[in-house]
Amino acid sequence: MPENWIVQLNSQLEKMEDPATEMELWEKRSIYRIPSQVTDANKEAYKPQVVSIGPYHHGEHHLRPMEAHKQRALLHFLKRSGKRVQFYVDALAKVLQDLKDAYDQLDIGWQEDEEAFLQLMLRDGCFILEIMQATLIGCDYAPNDPIFSAHGKLHIIPLLISDMLLLENQVPLLVLQKLFTGENENFKRDEDRLNNLILYFFSTCSLAYLGNSPYPTIHMGKSVHILDVYRKSLLLMEPRPKMLHKRGYWVPDYLIPTATELNEAGVRLKSRKDNSLTNISFLGKDLKIPPMIVDEETERLFLNIMAFERSHVGAGNEVTAYIFFMDSIIKSAEDVELLKKRGIIYNVTGSSQDVAKLFCSLSKGITFDSETELNNVGYEISRWLKIPLKKKWNKCYSDLMNTYFKSPWAIVSVIAATLALTLSMIQTVYTVLSYVKREQ
Repeated sequence: MPENWIVQLNSQLEKMEDPATEMELWEKRSIYRIPSQVTDANKEAYKPQVVSIGPYHHGEHHLRPMEAHKQRALLHFLKRSGKRVQFYVDALAKVLQDLKDAYDQLDIGWQEDEEAFLQLMLRDGCFILEIMQATLIGCDYAPNDPIFSAHGKLHIIPLLISDMLLLENQVPLLVLQKLFTGENENFKRDEDRLNNLILYFFSTCSLAYLGNSPYPTIHMGKSVHILDVYRKSLLLMEPRPKMLHKRGYWVPDYLIPTATELNEAGVRLKSRKDNSLTNISFLGKDLKIPPMIVDEETERLFLNIMAFERSHVGAGNEVTAYIFFMDSIIKSAEDVELLKKRGIIYNVTGSSQDVAKLFCSLSKGITFDSETELNNVGYEISRWLKIPLKKKWNKCYSDLMNTYFKSPWAIVSVIAATLALTLSMIQTVYTVLSYVKREQ
């Protein structure tokens, strides 16, 4: 065996003596290359269209035109900050290894060329901050700037927003924190400020933003990148008592009927006031689901969030569980139409059939996690539907309501018909009694 290989192997064995070292390495990972078996089903959903952020797609031919705009953003950032570029380079250099360790499968070229890697982090980080700040408050750019202007906000920023939420197109949030705060000691407060700037940007510039409002200030704790911040905003809600998980009782794709079937069984589908995807509840016979906007970017967004949940140990599986649940109750255009009427789905693109196909495609290849809160919801629904007499009565009641009481005029018609029938019966009985009395 080659001697250098043996030396290298022994060195690696020595490092394995401390399990904490290996654990620390995995904890730093947060940005991942998505495996081909996942991307093959929809390759375009994971690739940036306009701008590369970070090393994975840097230099791709169709993304090169944006590099000049990045450089201009860096210059504006430095000019407005009043600090020399070395100040920010030094701040990033202090955490250089942490930044590299955030990337899974980082190419050897980026590993070895520290100067190039630092330049990439500085330029891309400044570009992201400039996009957010220039869009929200305006900056010192020319009014006819193709990116940082009202024109850019209308035509280019929506494309940039889409690319900023791709798992492979991220920089560690640590980069933005260092550029945003410098060496500020009040890091916790500035961490919240940065998170809220990110959320305010998305809520202001994206018509289909699904998360909760950043005001009042949201304290979401440590996040690893912009996609993680966005994901957490979808899940934010008031704390509630944790229910005991009923493992083994629920087979979701067998026991959860579609929205139409639930409605026919007497379940009342209602829209919640808050947007937290985790806040789906079933109480009495009310199934409450948060509202959701479906547009042309919905598939891309959820595929990348679910890829992050699949890749990042400890991220959680709440969004994947939500998609699993929605796919269970949406199987046809009729299900979508019903959810639209109930204010649960707002479809701003395509047909109801397209929305049904969307949820079907999103759920392909995902695994249900029985440790999520939605397991309890599914269990309660399936248990409620198993009561035969109750289910039969609720179905009859639902059929009656859907057939005869769809509108106020229908209700009036039924009441009038019932009254007319009653009066007719009374008249008949009166006529018969009068005849019998005369015969006597």
